[in-house]
Amino acid sequence: MVHVSTFDRPFFALACLLLAGCARPPGPGEPIRGLTPEQLRNFEVGRDVFARTFEVADGLGPLFNAESCAECHEDPVNGGAGDEVEVHAARAPLVGGTQLAQVSPREGCDLLFTLGGPVYQLQTTPALREALGIDNEPIPPGATIARRSSPDVFGFGLLDAIPDSTILALADPDDANGDGISGRPNRFLDGRLGRFGRKAFVPTLAEFNAGAFQIEMGITVAEAPDEGTVGGEPIPPGVDPTPDPELEAESVQAANAYVRFLAPPARRASNERVARGARIFARIGCNACHVPELRTGASDVRALANRKVAAYTDLLLHDMGPELADICFGEATPSEFRTEPLMGLRFSTTFLHDGRATSVDEAIRQHGGEAVRARDAFVGLPELDQRLLLAFLATL
Repeated sequence: MVHVSTFDRPFFALACLLLAGCARPPGPGEPIRGLTPEQLRNFEVGRDVFARTFEVADGLGPLFNAESCAECHEDPVNGGAGDEVEVHAARAPLVGGTQLAQVSPREGCDLLFTLGGPVYQLQTTPALREALGIDNEPIPPGATIARRSSPDVFGFGLLDAIPDSTILALADPDDANGDGISGRPNRFLDGRLGRFGRKAFVPTLAEFNAGAFQIEMGITVAEAPDEGTVGGEPIPPGVDPTPDPELEAESVQAANAYVRFLAPPARRASNERVARGARIFARIGCNACHVPELRTGASDVRALANRKVAAYTDLLLHDMGPELADICFGEATPSEFRTEPLMGLRFSTTFLHDGRATSVDEAIRQHGGEAVRARDAFVGLPELDQRLLLAFLATL
């Protein structure tokens, strides 16, 4: 038998498909099984786009957070989590001069689109630095600031293929069943159901990727052709001379294929200890939000269609309490966040939306709001049961 390193086989996936008998589950950074040869070639081309380091001559900036997709999604391989923490900002409505802790859709949420928001880039190109004397994009006075860590994107194509009806069926905005969990969907500007981003604002993976090129790297694409502003002010003339869009459609499509076809890492082998931890996870109510399994619907890619996904999320917003609250986002209140998928959890080194927790145990203990019952149940478990639950999570 030939053993191939998980982290050093750019063309192993294609060979695996073409040679009979490759039945092992995909590892981190590998494509989902069942792709056609053409889809696998697109995945490989997209891997290169994802890893490409953009330079100023390519259109990088003039505002940016990173020089490549892989700079923020890199651990343990490209597509994994990163150690970067970026800055978001928004304004919630004021009542009597005080910013509301909770914001309803009717009251609105100012994402500061006309003032450079909601993402405020932390780096500038030399030309912009010389023109304006700034090292990062200025945040408007009075805005609330949020920090966002870089998650992995493993299995995102499968999340993209979950039908809206499945997500909506899990929603219980009025807590009709009285379990203290009242998940609800977020909506994009045009009313479509959101699912991507920490606040579940972006509806589709393609839009999420296009936005990332422009917002994170300042690389314009056909779907996001505008460089934007610098804190609401026009970009100075001559600072960004590269014609828009700065990345051709073929590369964008390949990058989409790469992210779309990245497999969720297969779970580690289970044993009785892990099985006991899984039962504790369910018994104390963690699975009310971290729904263990979803199913994709119809898809133009056969490998994505009608598949079970061990996502451990409901893709809905949940109130996580005032200690974790930061900004409103669309219809999400400052304290509402999308249930984080737990696919690939074992490869993360920081946790929660801003990376404030350095262990899964710490992250659980910082849950609030709708998660209080499950959190308190965890804290009240015997030490052995806590270890069993954490051992289960370490297999995801």
